[in-house]
Amino acid sequence: MSAYWVVIGVLAIGLTMSTAGSVQLTPKIVEGKEFTVVGISTRTTNAKEMSGKGAIAQQWDRFMKEGLLSKIPNRVDSNSLAVYTDYESDANGAYTFLLGARVSSADNVPSGMVAKKVPARRYAVFTSEKGFVGKVVFETWSRIWAVPKSAPGGNRAYQADFEAYDQRAADPQNAQVDIYIGIK
Repeated sequence: MSAYWVVIGVLAIGLTMSTAGSVQLTPKIVEGKEFTVVGISTRTTNAKEMSGKGAIAQQWDRFMKEGLLSKIPNRVDSNSLAVYTDYESDANGAYTFLLGARVSSADNVPSGMVAKKVPARRYAVFTSEKGFVGKVVFETWSRIWAVPKSAPGGNRAYQADFEAYDQRAADPQNAQVDIYIGIK
């Protein structure tokens, strides 16, 4: 099963250089409240991820192989989140990739993990098609990156974006994922 999640890490970042076909996504705009995520993190860039020397695939592999989701205390649900935050600038700069879960409290963060607040803000929520998780996440990000900056309901904020892997993603062969893009 971890191979499926490794594909997500490799493909999700590879999208920044992709363009989409004629299919357009219509995002739902939501007001997101601040929340905290606990998990494992790394600093990377899209250029590094595209070079084949990236860290995201390794993070997914470790997260799945070590069963890290189950080791996160104070989880509010069984969902996994892949958070992109602490952007240096925009898609071309460095950012932090955090893989973990939403928690009710950042007390007792396990060794080797970090806690990070995701700020309250407006999000454009894109829902993938159903299918193989690596493929549908890749296609959804491709469409997101292909639209003009203001098309998702506002310019991208480059504060925090995240992918939500809920019960619809439990079967990697028939998964559906929501991608939240922070907007101004």
